Amino acid sequence: MDASMSANDVISQIRQLKTSGQNLNKKKMKTSHPELMQNALFYFPSWEHALTNADQ
Repeated sequence: MDASMSANDVISQIRQLKTSGQNLNKKKMKTSHPELMQNALFYFPSWEHALTNADQ
């Protein structure tokens, strides 16, 4: 699988969603933002790792 976003794009989009009050639950993100989820898992070992990196 190739990534269609950069790691920075993934982090940026997670931060935007968090700021707008979106539920960042893994199951919800898989259905509402599947491309973001796929790219996050390309760069990070888990969705939780992507969220942790977005908080830094």
